[in-house]
This record gives sequence, C-alpha cells and structure tokens, in this order.
Amino acid sequence: MKKSLVLLLTALPLTMALSGCVVSVGGDDDHYGYDLGDREYENRKKIARLQLNTPFADVQSRLGVADFNEVYQKEGENVQVLYYRTNRKHKDGITTKDECTPLIFRDGLLVSWGEMAYAQL
Repeated sequence: MKKSLVLLLTALPLTMALSGCVVSVGGDDDHYGYDLGDREYENRKKIARLQLNTPFADVQSRLGVADFNEVYQKEGENVQVLYYRTNRKHKDGITTKDECTPLIFRDGLLVSWGEMAYAQL
C-alpha cells in the first residue's frame, strides 16, 4: 500500500506538468502561420489586383506556390492552370479544387481566371 501511495504521489505532479505541453510544428511557413480564412482572404485580394497578360512568373511570385497546378496543350498552345484557395466549402481543413480560384495561362501569360473562364477551356 505504501509503494502505491508513493508511486501515485510521484506520478500525479508529472502528469499535471505534462498536460499543458504544446508542440508547435510549421514555424514560419506561410500556410501554417495563420488560419485558412486569412489565407483565403489574402489570395482573393491578390487575385483581385491581377491584370490580364501578366507573365506566369510574376503571378506566381505575388501569390506563391499554388494549391494545384495543371499543364496541358490545347490547339497547339501551352495551357497552365494554377489553383489558389479562396473560399471554404468543407470544414475538414483539406484544400480541394472547388475551394480554389483557377488562374489560366496561355503560353506563359495570364488570360483569365475564375470558374466561368475555366469552364470555357
């Protein structure tokens, strides 16, 4: 009985001390420093400032790495579509294409963006 009491009195303070520990993962990475709502808002602001015929590299430097990236050829032109998260539809924390705005590039220049533009491809 005495051993059990000593063990309990030793374990209890250790358990209480460890219960408040938090491990932070992600550090300075853009996507982990703030919540998805902030990221969505920032992406919408940046997309709203874009202009047609902006080079691919300029858009990517302003918006960062896209959530999704597609490249293909259509009628002899190189088409690239970057998807950036701009709205939440699912509360699971996972980004899906239906939560993104597509940016469409032809031969390296921004030609359109949005769902209607993508549907016309």
